[in-house]
Amino acid sequence: MIEKILRKSLIINLLLVFLIFVIDRVSKIYVIYLDKKFLGSEIYSSKFLNISLIWNEGVAFGLFAFDDNFFYNLITGFIILVILTLLYFITKTRGFEKYSFLIILGGACGNVFDRFFYSAVPDFIDIHYQNFHWFIFNVADIFITLGVVLLIYIELFIKNKKN
Repeated sequence: MIEKILRKSLIINLLLVFLIFVIDRVSKIYVIYLDKKFLGSEIYSSKFLNISLIWNEGVAFGLFAFDDNFFYNLITGFIILVILTLLYFITKTRGFEKYSFLIILGGACGNVFDRFFYSAVPDFIDIHYQNFHWFIFNVADIFITLGVVLLIYIELFIKNKKN
C-alpha cells in the first residue's frame, strides 16, 4: 500500500518537473524560431513588455557572464550542484515545501539544458516602464522565482504559525 502511494507520488512529482521543462522548452523554441524568422528584430513590443531574444551566458539575469570557457563551465558545474541539492531537499520535505522545490527544479532543468545544448540560455521577456527595464528573463526563470517566493512564504508565514 505505502509502496503504491510512493510510486504514485513519484510519478506526480516527475510529471510536474517534466511539465515545467516542456513549457519552458516550447516557449524558447518558439521565440528562437520567431527571432530567425524576423532576422533578430524585436518580436513583440508594447508599452510595458518587449519580446526579443538575447543569449545569456551568465547565471540568473545575466549576472557573472564571462567570455572565458573556464568560468562558464565553473558556473555550469555550480548550477548542477544546486540541482543535486534540490533533489536532496525534495526527498526530505513534504507538502507545499516539496512542490516549491519541484517547481524550482523544473525551471533549473530547463536552463541547464540550454547551457549544454546552446552554451547559453535564451532570455526574451523584457518588462519595462519608460526607460527602466527589468532584467530580461525566460519562462524557466519565472518558475524558479515562483518556487523561491513560495519557499519564503512558507518559511515566514506557515512555519512561524506552527511555532
